[in-house]
Amino acid sequence: MIFSKIEKNLRDTRIKILRKKNIRNLEGKIALVTGAGRGVGAALAKRLAAAGASVVVNDLDKAPAEDTVQEIVQNEGNALSLCGSVTEKGFGETAVEFILDNYGGLDIIVNNAGYIWNSTISKTSDEQWDAMISCHATAPFRILRAASNFIKNAALREESEGNLFHRKVVNVSSIAGFYGGATQIGYSAGKAAMIGITKTLAKEWARYRVNVNCVGFGLIDTRLTGVWDKRIPTSIEIGDRNHKVGFDKNTRKQLEEIIPLRRPGTVEEAAGALYLFCLPESDYITGEIITAAGGLLSY
Repeated sequence: MIFSKIEKNLRDTRIKILRKKNIRNLEGKIALVTGAGRGVGAALAKRLAAAGASVVVNDLDKAPAEDTVQEIVQNEGNALSLCGSVTEKGFGETAVEFILDNYGGLDIIVNNAGYIWNSTISKTSDEQWDAMISCHATAPFRILRAASNFIKNAALREESEGNLFHRKVVNVSSIAGFYGGATQIGYSAGKAAMIGITKTLAKEWARYRVNVNCVGFGLIDTRLTGVWDKRIPTSIEIGDRNHKVGFDKNTRKQLEEIIPLRRPGTVEEAAGALYLFCLPESDYITGEIITAAGGLLSY
């Protein structure tokens, strides 16, 4: 589409201008981004690093995580990889310890890791349900719980020193979590849980100057939402399982047509929505749930 090409050129121009101006409004901040080896997570990790943050790049798969780190370092940024599944017991404690050992602090947490495992409720097994809840609700809860002691103690110490800056938590949900999605009972439930987590911690951690917000994505152009040939469906590997992902050509086209902007979002655009909540400019915004869906509010 010509319109999309024009928009892409404008976005590329804006990025070049920002790089030229060397805007580093997150200088000295330390961030954890889960699921940052590919897609939206990788795009966000690179943007945070370009703004001056030191980024811990988590991913289930080692190679993509290290690729993201390598690109950040090549662009004079600071990043380390932390491979492992966010669903493993103890991952939260391991991640927080790793970050504190290597960087000595933690200012931004982005709970981005996730995947889809869809089927109708009659065909959804307990294993499938548990996997979706574990990844999209339990894992973020455990990471945030593991960070809670550091956040509380650091905030109290900083207050006594007169240093009143804000930390950020950004949770990733989906319009499926807001409105439901056919064949997505487990995924929708997990993503809906992110709303409760966000609203609760926004109240609980306000005293520690932590802004907690949530972004729900619509159709974003990633490997999970691509077009596949019916003869060779696209799949992703999670542990010892392979999951079919993506849409057939007609379904994908129909979904694009009901988006007011008439196209899927890019990973850079999705990362931009998360990035907004990481900035100092969002210091008086907390407990908010927004969509980055090109105007698509339900389907």
